[in-house]
Amino acid sequence: MPPEQAPAPGRHDAAEHRLGTAAVAYREVGGAEAAAANLAWWDADADDYQAEHGGFLGDADFVWCPEGVREADARLLGDVRGKRVLEVGCGQAACARWLAAEGAHAVATDLSAGMLRHARDGNARTGLAVPLIQANAEHLPLASGSFDAACSAFGAIPFVASVDTVFAEVHRVLRPGAPWVFSVTHPMRWIFPDDPGPQGLTVTQPYFDRTPYVEVDDEGTATYVEYHHTLGDYVRALAAAGFTLTDLVEPEWPAGHTRVWGQWSPLRGKLFPGTAIFRTHRS
Repeated sequence: MPPEQAPAPGRHDAAEHRLGTAAVAYREVGGAEAAAANLAWWDADADDYQAEHGGFLGDADFVWCPEGVREADARLLGDVRGKRVLEVGCGQAACARWLAAEGAHAVATDLSAGMLRHARDGNARTGLAVPLIQANAEHLPLASGSFDAACSAFGAIPFVASVDTVFAEVHRVLRPGAPWVFSVTHPMRWIFPDDPGPQGLTVTQPYFDRTPYVEVDDEGTATYVEYHHTLGDYVRALAAAGFTLTDLVEPEWPAGHTRVWGQWSPLRGKLFPGTAIFRTHRS
């Protein structure tokens, strides 16, 4: 499909300029192209992302979503003391450092060297020396059955070509009965424009269209790729990988929470969910 429009102006202008992003397209994207595009994207955007969101996320805090759900309150992973816990798509690894402070043996992975640079800085500031591994979530360089729990807070899953492969990899590295908890943009958000204001309240995209959202340069090469999966897609992929779903948390927008984060805003948050948190365990 040819490019349809120019990307909307906003916070990502600097990264788009560095990568030569010129247009938006909806088209199929294979795993290698998606990995290359998103590696370049998050390396280019890492500094701006940390500058904008680092204060909200903290150096050693576990925030599941823009609505502000914290693991300290929700305890979706249960008691992590003494357990080996893997964070997939860690960004600057604030979640992994919180887990370490809680007594877990945390390990964090991310595709982006730029994000891991901020993770190393966070380790240095806090004194929490969480091991950091640069890795594609579809190919985790970790031993089978070596972790007691795994988590991902808006990391990796929307940006890989195959959630089936990611779930299979997480299943492989977990011990039997281990929890796997992850948060993603709520699938119903796919149908609305990526806009926190009134324009983001009008449906423009079919919920059942899984064609990836792609930003491309002048030659049509992907500079950013994001995949869409319905709620049913996630449930079936989890079951096929050997996970049992025990809860699906759809956080409500908290009273008094005024922060706008990308497409998340009080306006939209009071009308429909922005986040889905899947709580599962390895069967």
